[in-house]
Amino acid sequence: MTITIHSSFLPHDDPDTATAFYRDVLGFEVRNDVGYNGLHWITVGPAEQPDVSVVLYPPQATPGVTDDERRTVAEMMAKGTFATLILSTDDLDATFDRVQGMDVDVVQEPMDQPYGIRDCAFRDPSGNLIRLNQKPA
Repeated sequence: MTITIHSSFLPHDDPDTATAFYRDVLGFEVRNDVGYNGLHWITVGPAEQPDVSVVLYPPQATPGVTDDERRTVAEMMAKGTFATLILSTDDLDATFDRVQGMDVDVVQEPMDQPYGIRDCAFRDPSGNLIRLNQKPA
């Protein structure tokens, strides 16, 4: 039996800016955009990985979440502490330069980490932390 990653979910608070960020800044393809009652679930992913997707979802549509919990999620999203996505690239510095030139919220410039990777970090328009690692040689 083999288990693989099919999709992961990240919250968004604006479908248009979320779509633009993942499509135009990260270069992901938009695979699906499902609207229901004014809310959007947008599926994106890298063209080179057609079997792996990120679903950008409206957190207010999560069933069973109280109003207090929704406020907490919104506060955590605004601070960038609710969700994280870790990506990798062949050329971290060039990718960082391109992404930084698109006016993103940079959290950490490229640096060598003591645990053996080189990475950087920025936030998407909803506040989700995006860490970008250099693929090992």
